[in-house]
Amino acid sequence: MDKGLLIYNPFSGDHRIIQKLDYIIERFQKEGILLQPCRVMMNCEDHISALMTEGGFSYVISSGGDGTLNFVSNIMLKNDVDIPLGIIPTGTCNDFASILNLPSDIKECVDIILGGKTIEVDVGLVNEEIYFLSSCAGGIFVDVSFNTNNELKKSFGAFAYYLKAIGEMANIRPFRISIQTDKEVLEEDILLFFILNGKQAGGFANIVDSADYTDGLMDIVLVKDCSHIDLAGIFFSVLSNSGINNKNVIIITTNSCTINGPQDIVLSIDGEKGPCLPVNIRFINKALKVFMK
Repeated sequence: MDKGLLIYNPFSGDHRIIQKLDYIIERFQKEGILLQPCRVMMNCEDHISALMTEGGFSYVISSGGDGTLNFVSNIMLKNDVDIPLGIIPTGTCNDFASILNLPSDIKECVDIILGGKTIEVDVGLVNEEIYFLSSCAGGIFVDVSFNTNNELKKSFGAFAYYLKAIGEMANIRPFRISIQTDKEVLEEDILLFFILNGKQAGGFANIVDSADYTDGLMDIVLVKDCSHIDLAGIFFSVLSNSGINNKNVIIITTNSCTINGPQDIVLSIDGEKGPCLPVNIRFINKALKVFMK
């Protein structure tokens, strides 16, 4: 009998996964698959690592938001667990699921996983230690995702991030950054940078319309030091799905980079708190198999 490992975060989003666990297990059981649920909790990484490496599973399923997915994928990649990953996006922010055009409906997600179709996707690697799937960012607003109150996120969903960001407007300050790639060295005063694997980050879609999560390349988006009015114009373009084509935005495409800047700039990695600058980042082409439509 095939076995699958379901790693779920009961606190993600509106907590709906809790009511759907029996349904999910039943669906797999009807297909002759034993699905073992495992709850994300404090200090559970070693336990889940042992399950993945010793449990004889045919695939892993992550249910939660981007943070849960980052947690699960890091365990898989660090332990060379080369089996497909299924995604059931039940978090407040589900950027990578959106990049893959996965549905939010749990039944449809189960259908996709049971369908068996997979694709190999790129992953980013920070300082040879931390993997990411959707984005790595630094500067204004990037701490919003890991500093937003859980009750606010439960009540307002992704809009909670925007409410929190509005409150940060008064604290905007530029910083000097240096980015070195294999082709160039760029120095600029900026407000914000994103390193993207796909078109979406922070709930914003189509940031870089040409972004591709299978080409082995990252898209680095730099928002230059600009006025509040110009900054609002940039975000309006993104919110209206117009992409970023603006004089105050620089886009670099590369497979690796070194970023230097103020050491108090904390990175957000898939929405979770990461290291401070400086960092080295590289992309690994088609490093992870995921279930797709």
